[in-house]
Amino acid sequence: MSSDQPTGAAGFLACYDALKDALPGDPAVRSAAADAFRRLGLPGGTSARRTEAWKYTSLRPVAEMAFMTPADPGFTVDMTGSAAQFSRFAADPAFGPLPRPDREPLVALNTMLAEDGAVLRVPSGLDAGIVRIDSHGHGANTFHPRHAIHLETGARLTVLETASGVGTSLSNVVTEITVGPGAHLTHIRVQDVSPEGFHFATIYADVAENGTYDGFSLVLGGRIARTEIHARLSGAGAVAHMNGAQLLTGNQHADFSSIVRHDAPHCTSRQTVKNVLNGRSRGVFQGRIEVARDAQKTDGYQMNQALLLSPDAEIDSKPELEIFADDVKCSHGATVGELDAEQLFYLRSRGVPEDAARAILVRAFLTGALDLVTDDAIRSELEQRVDVWWERQAV
Repeated sequence: MSSDQPTGAAGFLACYDALKDALPGDPAVRSAAADAFRRLGLPGGTSARRTEAWKYTSLRPVAEMAFMTPADPGFTVDMTGSAAQFSRFAADPAFGPLPRPDREPLVALNTMLAEDGAVLRVPSGLDAGIVRIDSHGHGANTFHPRHAIHLETGARLTVLETASGVGTSLSNVVTEITVGPGAHLTHIRVQDVSPEGFHFATIYADVAENGTYDGFSLVLGGRIARTEIHARLSGAGAVAHMNGAQLLTGNQHADFSSIVRHDAPHCTSRQTVKNVLNGRSRGVFQGRIEVARDAQKTDGYQMNQALLLSPDAEIDSKPELEIFADDVKCSHGATVGELDAEQLFYLRSRGVPEDAARAILVRAFLTGALDLVTDDAIRSELEQRVDVWWERQAV
């Protein structure tokens, strides 16, 4: 990488200019996204522009770095035992209508530079099993996977995404999801990139009548990470779960932001996000429930809880409700606290070593989030990753 390589937004735009003639898909869509990214810039970067959605998260460290576009797409797909139909974005480069590159800077960046991704389709009435998508960043490379998941009427699918990496790589994923009438998607994400890396994921999900989007994100790694979910309940009886846990240490910063739009009656949304914060880490939760005038009998709930293991750790929590219907049940809450001294003393008095006692209490705190993952094997895998994270703290 040459010393005069442009950094930040200018560097990404230079990558686009160099690659645009070889990128798959509609060049007009790419060009419009580049124009939008040029206008929006990186949130908190060198531009003075500020937006409420990025109030607590600055990408200035990204703006100060130069990234290279790697030769490989940076992800693999394991279809073992799955009946889903799989193709690659590179061969099937359709930009769907849900993502909004005109409004979201990281979506604009992805739309501008995406070269590949997983496209999954499940026909009506089929239980397609489990698909695994694994991504791995390295060095100072930048990856922009573009995934799409489409479930037709009554279909079922479980998708397990894992992200890892070494070095200062940047991964910026956009996933577009459509859940058909009566269909059910379980979408589990595990992010454990290096402490120097950057990981951003933006998810758009449209859920039709009596369909279910059941999402869970476990965030463990990254210097700066952001999970952003836009869910629209477009048919009566639709359900969205947008749960997660963020476990941070050192100087890590992780942002979990969501917007769920209740556009139809008798819909349900649930969100529980728990944060365990050590060192000088900072967690962010922004959750917004929007209820349209016609969305009567809405049932919306969100809860954000933070456990601070260090006096230097910080949490910013901003739950919001915007309700235009009359007959609804919506609530939100937030709690912040430390490990219970009496519980810790009780365990220590029973001969439990301090590190083990603290681990027991942290796991108990996280149980309410991890138990929301109903697949036993996947939940066990998440629990193992939490255990590994805790072992790192004891080193």
